[in-house]
Amino acid sequence: MPPITRRAFLATSSSCAGHLALAAFGTPLLRRLQWTPVRGQVVAAEPFGRLEKVAEGVWALISTPLTGDRTTLSNGGLIAGRGGVLAIEGFNQPEGARWLAERSKELTGRWPTHVVVTHYHSDHSNGVQGYLTGGEHPALHSTAATRDLVIARNLPAVAERTAALRDAQTLDPAQTTTVDLGDRRVLVRPAGGHTPSDVTLELADPQVMFCGDLMWNAMFPNYVDAAPSLLARSARALRRAKGTSYVPGHGALANEADLDRYLAMLDEIEHAARDAHAKGIDAATAGAAYQLPASLGEWTLFNKVFFERAFGAWNRELGG
Repeated sequence: MPPITRRAFLATSSSCAGHLALAAFGTPLLRRLQWTPVRGQVVAAEPFGRLEKVAEGVWALISTPLTGDRTTLSNGGLIAGRGGVLAIEGFNQPEGARWLAERSKELTGRWPTHVVVTHYHSDHSNGVQGYLTGGEHPALHSTAATRDLVIARNLPAVAERTAALRDAQTLDPAQTTTVDLGDRRVLVRPAGGHTPSDVTLELADPQVMFCGDLMWNAMFPNYVDAAPSLLARSARALRRAKGTSYVPGHGALANEADLDRYLAMLDEIEHAARDAHAKGIDAATAGAAYQLPASLGEWTLFNKVFFERAFGAWNRELGG
């Protein structure tokens, strides 16, 4: 398989879907399969991902897109209460959303009653209409910015997706929204940094945080839309009490140590980017020369151009 060139990378989709596709392209199959180790009880599995039980009534869909199946691409999940079920993310294709909804029906007896999309990138939103099948009409939730960006940027446009998002309930971008599931209340918190409008979802009992793409576990993140200093602040704000389970936007289920390592990686990128900017080194040159410190462990499945995007995002913020 020929190598991915810088020009080919930059010409490919700027979404996280493109980021993942290019990561998979040059990575040996064994490493792709090892990237998302199982950390919970698997209750269902397909080539594109598996549903892991995180706690009673809480499941994480851990996507395994590096096998080549693009149905989901991102992680997501389900939170069930006595009064309803919340599904998280719309995924890359409607089949991904429909599959998660069908698992909800099997596990809880209910089709999802609510759906939250964390941000506009196609791997998290393009299949959201898959929940609206067979006469089912869950309440969709997104920020206005996410809705508008999906409609404007995720091309080609799909009429069913556009209609579903235009009917969505708008999340307040300035304060926390509560989704009431009867005996459980899920806090949907506005954030930003990965895109202009991100949200996270938090359950207090049990302690579970769905991070969207504000956290990537063991894979270098996509900085294409990033505001890096805001990303770092939003990522630090994810931390909760010891024992919290973190569902990242990509990668295996995470714990506190995984979050610490991710935050340390963001700090290392900031330090290197600021140093390069101060020396007048352009993003392409700095990114090509950069290596993550060995102390951070292995960050698999990245292309060197991912570093260029990170340095470029910092240069935009620093004024270069």
